[in-house]
Amino acid sequence: MATTGIQRDADHLREWQQEVRQLARDRDAVILAHNYQLPEIQDVADHVGDSLALSRIAATSAASTIVFAGVYFMAETAKILAPEKTVLIPEARAGCSLADSIDADQLRAWKREHPGAAVVAYVNTSAEVKAETDMCCTSANAVEIVAGIPRDQEVLFLPDQFLGAHVQRVTKRQNMHIWMGECHVHAGISPQALREKAKAAPESELFIHPECGCATPALWLSGTGDLAAERTHVLSTGGMLERARTTQARSVLVATETGMLHQLRRANPLIQWEPVNPNAECVYMKMTTPDVLLRCLRDGTTEVEVDPNIASRARRAVEAMISVGSSSLVGE
Repeated sequence: MATTGIQRDADHLREWQQEVRQLARDRDAVILAHNYQLPEIQDVADHVGDSLALSRIAATSAASTIVFAGVYFMAETAKILAPEKTVLIPEARAGCSLADSIDADQLRAWKREHPGAAVVAYVNTSAEVKAETDMCCTSANAVEIVAGIPRDQEVLFLPDQFLGAHVQRVTKRQNMHIWMGECHVHAGISPQALREKAKAAPESELFIHPECGCATPALWLSGTGDLAAERTHVLSTGGMLERARTTQARSVLVATETGMLHQLRRANPLIQWEPVNPNAECVYMKMTTPDVLLRCLRDGTTEVEVDPNIASRARRAVEAMISVGSSSLVGE
């Protein structure tokens, strides 16, 4: 019987997976992959998750090498938490538009305008910015972290304006200042697109990442009755996975980067999972292709280094983040 193209592709994928796993064993490496990575990368990784889950794994892994299939600030965070380990990022050009929206000089100037303020930085920031902060957070624990700051102390929240608006809404803080940065992918998931999709599928649940430009409008619309409040959920990617395993919905509209759909479909294959914006794809996350990952493991490219003085200052803020245990956003 002739071998079909599908069979050849499946055989090639298995061979690639076997080679990746063997090279990882040879390097004593653990492969971490973010939820937004290509499905092939997610499937071959040792661990797949959001920034918070992967940060915790990086801090405690027994492997001598961490291969971080994600974007650069994530690999930097792993190096900050595990300075004694070799940290490799398969594609060094994999940046982040949100992290690029603020630098350390800008943050220092902002702090001078608000002396005594507590500085909370989303983990999507450079090591230099983390070194200037009091606490880091992820979308999974941002509300919890800000809620723990004394009510009479000013808060500088950076760099994501949409996550900041969500945190401010939930905590009801009047003394919270928000940096006007954004992820270009999440900002492109508009309230109009969400409303149109929800109107076309009125029985669907809505899973909305708080980085999205539609997150706060969605909660307002659910309060006015334009969206069903009981079916509208603002969740971190980790929170989406938790709810995916228990929801009774037959279909779910997902407002986040499209790579997340792979994990959601694995978590609950009986549900019809649809993106609010099918074009919400991060070009940086998709730079880690199968060939790029294989080259990384073969050649040890590219090693991530963080200046020890910056790393030691940033470590306090990152460790404060991973010590907070919430796995999904408060007020979902």
